[in-house]
Amino acid sequence: MTDLVKENILLNAVTSAFKIEGKVIRDRRVEVHADKNTVSSILLFAKKQLGYIHMNHMTCIDWIEQGEFELVYTIYHPVDKLTLFVKTRIDREIPVMENIDTIWDHANTYEREMREMFGIEFPGLVGEHDFILEDWDQIPPMRKEFDTHKYAAETFYTRPGREDAKDVREELSKRSGTVVPDFAKKYSRE
Repeated sequence: MTDLVKENILLNAVTSAFKIEGKVIRDRRVEVHADKNTVSSILLFAKKQLGYIHMNHMTCIDWIEQGEFELVYTIYHPVDKLTLFVKTRIDREIPVMENIDTIWDHANTYEREMREMFGIEFPGLVGEHDFILEDWDQIPPMRKEFDTHKYAAETFYTRPGREDAKDVREELSKRSGTVVPDFAKKYSRE
């Protein structure tokens, strides 16, 4: 069992510098919660002052019931082998967050994906508006109110060229001799 000394030093350094809350999650994992206007300062501080030279990931969680998105920035210190999670919440109705691709270039990819999939705007973000989806005119598909099953039923079985489409599960079952499990049958084409 580790004594979590490095984790507590990191937690204290970030929370005292920015007057925010946080906690040691477990061995080599620390998280802090910050106002959206403080996130870029924390990330820059962690990079320049604390040696966090790698951004592992950036993700979004849709808290539709609270009317918020939660953005989670995951950064890594290769020498201390510590991961810092910087979390913030933004308004779901007018989702705008500061662009951080000047801190880590590859954040541009994550931000473009979040712009397209959740509808979050990152002022100053460079890149085509269509990133993964082409000619998309519906609500962003990763938002909880997007009905994936309805969209798939309306789009994939009825579009031109799909008249002779076969159900993948049924075709694989025929070829392999295996039976489609009961739980999967509800997703099969009727």
